[in-house]
Amino acid sequence: MTTVDGTVYRERRPPAGLAAHVACLWDRDAPPGDPATVRVIPDGCADIVWQHAGGDVTAFVAGPDSRVQFAELPAGARMAGVRFAPGVAASVLGVPLDEVRDRRVPLGELWSGTIAGELAERAAMSGEPAVVLAAAAQARITEPPDAATDAIVRTLERASGTGVIAILAGELGLSERQLHRRCLTMFGYGPKTLQRVLRFQRALRLARRGGRLAEVAAVSGYADQAHLARETRRLAGVPLTQLV
Repeated sequence: MTTVDGTVYRERRPPAGLAAHVACLWDRDAPPGDPATVRVIPDGCADIVWQHAGGDVTAFVAGPDSRVQFAELPAGARMAGVRFAPGVAASVLGVPLDEVRDRRVPLGELWSGTIAGELAERAAMSGEPAVVLAAAAQARITEPPDAATDAIVRTLERASGTGVIAILAGELGLSERQLHRRCLTMFGYGPKTLQRVLRFQRALRLARRGGRLAEVAAVSGYADQAHLARETRRLAGVPLTQLV
């Protein structure tokens, strides 16, 4: 699909063996004549990204964002990526996700520089760079996602009202401080910020399916449509209708 920034962006399902760990594979092409500015909104995920621009190929990690970010793409640049499901990337990347929150980090700083460089070159030679990245990620996955991580996502995505964090911590057999530390490691931010991001993403999915904004706000746990509008502005910098 051609996006409002003029780039062509596509998502696809991950291979069957990665379905529990990866949200999607994606690629993005900038127009050949002009550079493009891409708006990146918080989604609770981290990505391994490959980029080919101006004859150079690089691989880097896009950490989980707590605020809107802007990526500047040179004219004709190509990008591809593996987007991990929320709470999964830390075990693959080998670092707590709060260390890469709101950052773009060369993959060679997390894996060895040789491995990262060879991966970027293999992706460049392939007609499917996202598939090459996915294979590299799969080679580092040794166990299924943690059940507590899945419970945190499912609960906070639909949570509303007061006391949610304390209730969730109790259900997991953790103190609130332990839950906060676990969320920092696995998701990149604490449970309150994670709740805001997951709730916002759920509202965005519902709105893109054609839901009326007042109904979307109610179903997603916002006090009202105005509350949803304020949160969207804080996280994405633009109205929800523009994102849709």
